[in-house]
Parts: sequence; C-alpha cells; structure tokens
Amino acid sequence: MSTSVVLIALAAILVGAVLQRLSGTGVGLVVAPVLALLLGPALGVFMTNATTIVSGFLIMLAVIREVDWKRYLIFAPTALFGAIPAALLVRELDAAWLDIVIGGVVLLALGLTFGMPRVPHVQSPALTGTAGLVGGFLNTSAGVAAPAMVIYSRFARWDQRSFAATMQPTFMTMGIFSVGTKVAVGATTFDQLPPWQLFGAIVVTVVLGIRIGGWLSRRVPTHIARRLAITLAGAGGAVAFVRGIVML
Repeated sequence: MSTSVVLIALAAILVGAVLQRLSGTGVGLVVAPVLALLLGPALGVFMTNATTIVSGFLIMLAVIREVDWKRYLIFAPTALFGAIPAALLVRELDAAWLDIVIGGVVLLALGLTFGMPRVPHVQSPALTGTAGLVGGFLNTSAGVAAPAMVIYSRFARWDQRSFAATMQPTFMTMGIFSVGTKVAVGATTFDQLPPWQLFGAIVVTVVLGIRIGGWLSRRVPTHIARRLAITLAGAGGAVAFVRGIVML
C-alpha cells in the first residue's frame, strides 16, 4: 500500500470523524466510497466497518448520557440478522458488482434521506427493529447504515441530540457485527488486511477528528456539516458506481 493511498484514506477518515462528531453520522457515507476506490470494495468496506467501531466507541463516551438505550437494545440484535446475509453477499459478488452496490446504495440513500417529503409519525418496536435489520444489512454490504437510521428518525420524530448520541453505540455494534460476520463466512480474510500499523493510525486519526469536530460543533452550524457530507459522499458514490460499470 503506497504512502499516497494511506494519506488519502486517513484524510477521508478524518473528515468522516469530524462530521460524525458534528451531526451523529458521516463516517460511513464519506469513508466507504473513498476506501472502496482506494483499497477495493470488499476491503474498503471492511476498513470502514473497523473505523466505525473506533469512532462509535470514542464518540459514545462523550455523549453517553444522551443515549436512548431502549432503542439501542432493539437495534443491536436485529442488526445481526441483517449482517449475516450481507456478509454472504459480499463473499459471492465480484469487485465490479460490489462497487456498483456500494455506489448505488450511497447515491440512493442520499436521495431518500435528503429528498424525502415529510413522513407520517410512526413509532413502534417493529419499525425500530426493521431499521436495525436494514441498517445492519447496509452497513455490512456497503458500509453505510446511516440513511436507514435517519429515515427511521424522521418517522419516529426522534430528537436530534438523542438520535446522534444513540447512533454511536449503534454504529459501533453494527461495525463489530459486520467485521465478525465477514471474517466468519470468509468474505474477508486476515491475510488481505493492510499492515497492522494502519489500524493504529486510524485510531489516532479518529481521535483527532473527534477533537476537531468537538471544537467545530461550537462554531459551525450542523446544516453546513451535513451539506459537506452530502457533497463528499455523492462524489465518492458516483465514482464507485461508474467504476463498477466500467469494470463489468
């Protein structure tokens, strides 16, 4: 892995961590398409999942008092049921189709998340469980669980502060399930992983991104951070989608 690839990957992780601290989401949308382009779709999503474990855990420590543990305890087990078939899908699809899936999911998710009209107020354990199931599937297959969670929050009329806080243990758990299931079914093997030093660099980068995000949260409106996330995610998703089509 060249130095330039590592630096670009760490830059994407830094931006994702900053946005995650600002608005509760951002790591998957920004990092997944970039790492898929740099490292290949399967390994790129795997590294995205590993990054969300770190970012979710560290940000959770800062916002733990705002976490809605009742909702989390529904998200967590249902996410596992979504992760298992997604890991099998990743194992069976070739690189071109994985690129198309990742790019397509990112672009479709952005359209649904930010282009959806006002939805009715629906709040039930079944809807919460469905969001966890879909989020677990999308996180494992494409590294992007946030849109399913955002759409659910709109139906549930979920307070933004509680939503952003609860997403941290949720994304951390989904990341653990994604990594574990893909290793278990052979979708990703340990000999495919980059040097272990990169994981240390990811932890340091996430910590730095969280610190920067915390500083910016007092100075930058959330809607500006979301606009940046949309722009970066849309560009990365489009490139991944086009590359997949070209590779067919």
